[in-house]
Amino acid sequence: MEPLTSSWVFSVIEVAALLFIVLAGVCLLAIVAMYVIDVSQTHQTIRRNYPVIGRFRYLFEHLGEFFRQYFFAMDREELPFNRADRSWAYRAAKDENNTIAFGSTRDLRPIGSVLFVNCPYPTLDQDAAETQVVQIGPYCEQSYAASSLINISGMSYGALSVPAIRALSAGAAMSGCWMNTGEGGLSPYHLEGGADIVFQIGTAKFGVRDMDGNLSDDKLRDIANHPQVKMFEIKLSQGAKPGKGGILPGAKVTKEIAKIRGIEVGQDAISPNRHVDINNSDELLDMIDRVRRVTGKPVGFKSVIGAYGWLDDLFARINERGIESAPDFITIDSADGGTGAAPMPLMDSVGLPISESLPMVVDKLCAHGLRERVKVVCSGKLITPSGVAWAMAVGADFVTSARGFMFALGCIQALQCNKNTCPTGITTHDKKLQRGLVPEDKAYRVANFVKNMNYEVGVLAHSCGVPEPRGLKRFHARVVTENGRSIPLDEMYPPVTAEPIRVADQTPG
Repeated sequence: MEPLTSSWVFSVIEVAALLFIVLAGVCLLAIVAMYVIDVSQTHQTIRRNYPVIGRFRYLFEHLGEFFRQYFFAMDREELPFNRADRSWAYRAAKDENNTIAFGSTRDLRPIGSVLFVNCPYPTLDQDAAETQVVQIGPYCEQSYAASSLINISGMSYGALSVPAIRALSAGAAMSGCWMNTGEGGLSPYHLEGGADIVFQIGTAKFGVRDMDGNLSDDKLRDIANHPQVKMFEIKLSQGAKPGKGGILPGAKVTKEIAKIRGIEVGQDAISPNRHVDINNSDELLDMIDRVRRVTGKPVGFKSVIGAYGWLDDLFARINERGIESAPDFITIDSADGGTGAAPMPLMDSVGLPISESLPMVVDKLCAHGLRERVKVVCSGKLITPSGVAWAMAVGADFVTSARGFMFALGCIQALQCNKNTCPTGITTHDKKLQRGLVPEDKAYRVANFVKNMNYEVGVLAHSCGVPEPRGLKRFHARVVTENGRSIPLDEMYPPVTAEPIRVADQTPG
């Protein structure tokens, strides 16, 4: 090979210089164009007063969402979920060592902090009991026995991607928890993994509606014929947007989604802000009875608690109509709940947090003698063992979580759920972004999250001297008050008793 000649070297330099001049010219023209556009437009003051440079403000504002969680927020500062909670979820999903060193970064002084009361003689490993199995729907042809403390809350196909639904379904089957379909209907991807399914009936009745939007008994039977479908949940409202229905833009309503939901291709999938055929306690009980008769399976409802006088009316009507008329379960959603997209005023300012609503509903059920009959499911930012254990102590039978399982799938809290740009492929229909989410791998992470949650809630229970988590009571935890001292939860929420109506003494009527 001949050595490089000086003329060849000079040619390369000339070409590089020419390219540099061309690129510089293009950049200069782009800057001039942006300058002209900025000083001419009238919509944004910053860009008009500071052309070109003012654009960086919007870039930095956007990038701030990502940089805060890595460089600026402390472990316990960030919202909606701080780094410490997310890290627990990630390690649990990966089945990694979840111990920490040196000392807790949690501040135990803020009002409302929950502290569990350890026992001087904790439960020995050999004395620990299996997690209690809870029977749901004693008056149904097909009741449902469930034991998992943590289950997958409602997330629709359409809001979540195909790989995400597949991973959740397979992971739920591995771990023995149930999976809620969300209001978007039952897709084949929910069924693929073999999970137990809770079918949610939203206000638009997607998946069980006729073309006029009315509830169809035939479609209810079709859904119930799937042996994996164990229960039906009538959604009255959800935590992130109580009083408002969901919307899936027409651009996302593919032929497949349209078929599953029972709507037209390309049509906006809009849910009313309530069920048009449920306007009072009797109509709610009538709907529960109808779905239960048609499907033969347990039926409950989901609601955010805000106003609560309606609960007393509902429970009184149940006792008048007969114990069999009661919902088989109530899912209490929290103002702490999340969603792919919701108006900020609703997400920020409407509904009660689970810390207030859960004990209230449990106590009202007790006061009306219905606690044994109606099982309680709760949801709302409960993604760590302490949160789930608190719910058990207050009176919940089950906890459901959506965002906890999103973290198990790899969610990094990028806050892009409503933009079809989710970088982890969970809430996007962009095939390139979905490619990073491998269902076969993530299914194991979902199963690990459930396994480690159940185990560590058990560790908390054993520390309190309780053989299994559902044995936790309110006196096993304390809450910090205004004066800095803690009081027992059973003092903050005194237990309510009534003459119980024993399920075993009743016959279906």
